[in-house]
This record gives sequence, structure tokens and C-alpha cells, in this order.
Amino acid sequence: MKKIINDPETVVQDALRGMQAAHPDLLAVHHDPAVVVRAGGPAQGKVAVISGGGSGHEPLHGGFVGRGMLSAACPGPVFTSPTSDQVVDAIARTDGGAGALLIVKNYTGDVLNFEMAAELAESEVRSVVIDDDVAVKDSLYTAGRRGVGGTVLLEKIVGAAAERGDDLAACEALALRVIASVRSMGLALTSCVVPHVGSPSFDLADDEMEIGIGIHGEPGRKKVKAGTASEMVSALLEPILEDLPFASGDRVLLFTNSMGGTPLVELYLAHGIAEQLLADRGIVVERRLVGPYITSLEMQGMSLTLLRLDDEMVELWDAPVHTPALRWGV
Repeated sequence: MKKIINDPETVVQDALRGMQAAHPDLLAVHHDPAVVVRAGGPAQGKVAVISGGGSGHEPLHGGFVGRGMLSAACPGPVFTSPTSDQVVDAIARTDGGAGALLIVKNYTGDVLNFEMAAELAESEVRSVVIDDDVAVKDSLYTAGRRGVGGTVLLEKIVGAAAERGDDLAACEALALRVIASVRSMGLALTSCVVPHVGSPSFDLADDEMEIGIGIHGEPGRKKVKAGTASEMVSALLEPILEDLPFASGDRVLLFTNSMGGTPLVELYLAHGIAEQLLADRGIVVERRLVGPYITSLEMQGMSLTLLRLDDEMVELWDAPVHTPALRWGV
């Protein structure tokens, strides 16, 4: 195992110190418990939007803390849920009197710990669970569908709503609408290596790919021979389109995501294929996001996410955002 680390046991703490050094104008990082919060303290009268999960998916979630997106993120150990104490601390540090909305990916540890934090917090707290992965019904990490790429879109849209002053009930209702309208699926060409494990999470031959992987290095639906880029994109897009289902005339946001090790030249190639396949079906791509935004360490692979848009979602997507990983309109 070759990685740019000092000690496998302190990877997350060391990375958080580096994140604080890189973005002192945007973030404040606290270490006991580990919480990343928006610089400047709580915004009075604004709903705090809080998320988190295991590390190793950067820039999710800490990279999305800032104006127009998250108020705080709770980073757990690599591929391991944060504790309820972290979430309680994040709520206390960011609640400006309007309550907090917790955005939770559908993994057993995340759901349990965020639910416990909501019960322990002194603020008014509501939570939503995202489960956009169409690949599997159940996995080692969750009962039901996993929360994957749609989380990025959810955090941006709801974060913009909170920024404009929507109350807690309105933010929750919007989040549920986004969750109902977004679907994702991913594939892997290689596995990843968790630092404290030191070996690949699953085995793939040089000519194989795993279809339907999760973001923790879990294997997916099936292992097949690696095909062309067009075949890969189709293998991801077809199940997504069938699941909602998406139909001719739908307006969508297409998110083409690197799992961490796929270069942009390949990602843009795949995105172009996906756009054409959607155009052939009469589906209108109104907004796009391309890049490594929810990753699985150094895994080579990609995921596709489709969100069915309405006018309000477009407005909120376009709203200004200024975080370490997303910035526009400012």
C-alpha cells in the first residue's frame, strides 16, 4: 500500500488540520469531537443544515461547508459513521435560533447516530434520509437503498433554501421532494484501499468491472467484463431511467462523478455519452455537474446521478455558493 500518509490511525485528524490550514476564511475545524463548521459562527435566524458520514468520500461532506450549502459536517473515521456526540456538537455550534435540518445518508450507523443526536439536542431538529442508489435494495451497511451521489445535489439545493431564509418545515419539505426525484448508480474499475486495512476492499481482474458499487468499497450488483465507455454509461443510465421512471420531456440535472481515481478526460467523455443518450430519449439536461464530488478514496470508477428538476430546484441550484469544493455566483 502506497499512500501519502504518516500514520493510518491518524489520517482523518491530519487531513482536518490540513483542511483548516487551506480554508481559514471558510471553515473552522474542531477536533474533540471532530466537527467542521462554517466560519463566523451561527447565522442568526437561519436554519442550520448539517450532514456528515465516514471520511474517505472527500470533498463530501466537509468540502461543502460554507455559504449556500452546509452549516456543519461531522467526519467519522474512514468509511465509519460519526458519533452522536459529534452531531450534537455540530447542532450546538450552528443553531442560530431557527433549528437544524440533518441530512443523513441511508447507512445503518449514520441513521442511528443522527437519530440519537436529534433526540439529545436542545435545539429543534428534523432529519431526512437520502436513499438514491438504484443498484441494490440492501447492503452490508444498510437496510434499503444507500445514499450516494444525490447527497451532493440535496445539500446544495437545501443549503440554498436555508440561505434565503426558508424555515425548518420548508427546508424539510424541499429535501423530501429532492429525495423523491433523484436516482444514482455507480461502477468500479478498481477497488480502493482503506488506510488502516492496507488491502483492496474487493478483487477485480484487469478486464473486469463491478456494476452497482457503493461508496464504501462494497461490491455491487455484478462483476462483468469491462466494456467500452458507451457500454459503461448505458449500464448505469438505463437502471436509473427505469427506476423513477424518467420520461421524455423531463428536465434534469445530470451529475457525472469520479469515484476518486478516474481522470477528468475519461469523465467528460462519459458525460458526453450520457447527455446524448438522454437527448435521444427526449430528456432535457438543464443543469450539469462533472467531477470528483463524492468519492471512495482512490477507486477508479464513476457514478451517474439524475435529478428531475422543477423551477424552484433550478433557482436554488443556481443560487450563490462558496465552499471549498463548490463555488459560483459570488
